[in-house]
Amino acid sequence: VQLVESGGGLVQAGGSLRLSCAASGVSFDDYAIGWFRQAPGKEREAVSCVSSHTGVSWYVHSVKGRFSISRDNSKNTLYLQMNSLKPEDTALYYCVRDGGYGLDYWGKGTLVTVSS
Repeated sequence: VQLVESGGGLVQAGGSLRLSCAASGVSFDDYAIGWFRQAPGKEREAVSCVSSHTGVSWYVHSVKGRFSISRDNSKNTLYLQMNSLKPEDTALYYCVRDGGYGLDYWGKGTLVTVSS
């Protein structure tokens, strides 16, 4: 079972990145999935999630209007489009699956660094 994030990197403030999370050995179809992040010296926080079939999404207040989550169940892949990036978005971004009884699968993360 693997969740593998990609798409992180170094970008200037105001720029954009698109994160991807590809799952193997585990299904996304019937589960809510989402993104967490952890900035240096800070606690991990939930960034966004999307429901299994209705596509209803949630965003933490600090990214609303700038980030967009989407999923492609046919590819078992989750995305996070991040626009208008700010230095405070710098963090390690993880994708995670909600197994219904808790967050049961986590990726290892992809690093996003936003320079001012």
